[in-house]
Amino acid sequence: MTMKNHSVERSVRPFHVMAKPIGPLCNLDCEYCFYLDKTSLFPGSKFHMEDDVLEAHIQGYIEAQPDNCPEVNFAWQGGEPTLLGLDYFKRVVELQQRYKRPGMKVSNALQTNGTKLDLLWCQFLRANEFLVGISIDGPEVLHDRYRVTKGGDGSFYQVKRGLEHLIMENVDYNVLTVVQRDNGDHPEEVYEGIKAMGAEYFQFIPIVERTGGQGVTDRSVLPRQFGEFMVTVFELWRQGDIGRIFVQHFEAALNAAMGNPHTVCVHAPECGRSVAVEHNGDLFSCDHYVEEEYRLGNIKTLSYAAMLDGPAQTTFGKDKRTKLPAKCVKCSIRYMCHGGCPVQRFIPTEQHDLNYLCDGYFHFFSHIAPYMDAMKSALENGETANRYFRHLREGGLKIRRNDPCPCGSGKKYKRCCEP
Repeated sequence: MTMKNHSVERSVRPFHVMAKPIGPLCNLDCEYCFYLDKTSLFPGSKFHMEDDVLEAHIQGYIEAQPDNCPEVNFAWQGGEPTLLGLDYFKRVVELQQRYKRPGMKVSNALQTNGTKLDLLWCQFLRANEFLVGISIDGPEVLHDRYRVTKGGDGSFYQVKRGLEHLIMENVDYNVLTVVQRDNGDHPEEVYEGIKAMGAEYFQFIPIVERTGGQGVTDRSVLPRQFGEFMVTVFELWRQGDIGRIFVQHFEAALNAAMGNPHTVCVHAPECGRSVAVEHNGDLFSCDHYVEEEYRLGNIKTLSYAAMLDGPAQTTFGKDKRTKLPAKCVKCSIRYMCHGGCPVQRFIPTEQHDLNYLCDGYFHFFSHIAPYMDAMKSALENGETANRYFRHLREGGLKIRRNDPCPCGSGKKYKRCCEP
């Protein structure tokens, strides 16, 4: 069904929408999944984005992008979106081609648990240039701790098979790893184990589940534990995988050190330009704020531009910066962190709440900051970062006093191992 003619309303700035076409429905029962309980927000729903809502989303999302926008990226998540079937996403591609502007590129990202990926799925994903995010929490014993089926069985081998299909069909993909209390003590096993499966692109997401007040569940990663986890992974990467393995946190940190706009919303100065649309067309301020209080409206009755640029969402986005606690405002690594995600800010201070993961973020970013600064200098001087770090690892580079100490402490050479 073609949408009726209507006036086109452009947003003032680019924005990103994460679509939940199947709502929270999933074939797994991961114990830490914050989205499974969202079924209570939609009583009686079949949790299926019907064709009129799908078309409204695709047409509206493309039309609302600013003039001269070169590319629109669609993100599909859940729940488990592959449960909708292959034909559903063939329809997605069809509608995108119908509504894209002349010269505009349309791209797609699909986040999946990987259990339904077979050769037909992967051939479609490759042919249509989907970027796939697949969730793996480490080797079998670590992955299966929380990522289980509805019957309570581990999902590792189903996911591993899905990853093998992605690799076989040359689908672009990255691995998303949830860092929790259990695998958080095993960073080397997680990183090396997933790498051994063929993965080259990594994302690490800390799980923080509140129980009220400052309390968190026993599954939640501890702040310092997360920081140590990321430092260990960084050292493994620094000493052997630069140029071969790509880790989102490290690329984002280098981007920040270079003075470029942040590429990860968690550590951007402000948020509010990444929203979530549910299966029924309801639009929410963020994937982590799918609550009635943060419902902006419905795409069947309001334009994306009106909701994204409206006062409620504008305030939501600016609050991340204006409500930073004093500790963050004065912090030496603020340019990399910016207080983290607001949903994890629940540690009281005299003025504004502090992020639960603050200690871990500070430990991690403080450790990598000198290396990022060195990479920045190398790039600005025409050297490749790979060449700089190869010499640094092998001891063939003259270490300057203000360079990162090669011992891996994160301190400057003059304040660490300089004779």
